[in-house]
Amino acid sequence: MMGWYGGGMGPLGWLAMGLFWLILLGLIMWLVTRLLPAGGGGTTRPTGESPLEILDRRLASGEIDLDTWQAQRAALLAAREDTK
Repeated sequence: MMGWYGGGMGPLGWLAMGLFWLILLGLIMWLVTRLLPAGGGGTTRPTGESPLEILDRRLASGEIDLDTWQAQRAALLAAREDTK
């Protein structure tokens, strides 16, 4: 009864199976990277708002107080003048 299964897979069969799994895993990884949004996990996202609009929105929602708003607005306007 020895050899009843035909000797199993030969070296070429194991190579083909390994290659199949490598290709399958590579395809899955490629799909995941294509479908998930890019980014480093940061908290910023492009919204189309200018920095001054974001600052104004933060003041209006109560995230920052008037003194902080004035200081940050002055810094933003100074930085804008430096780049011109």
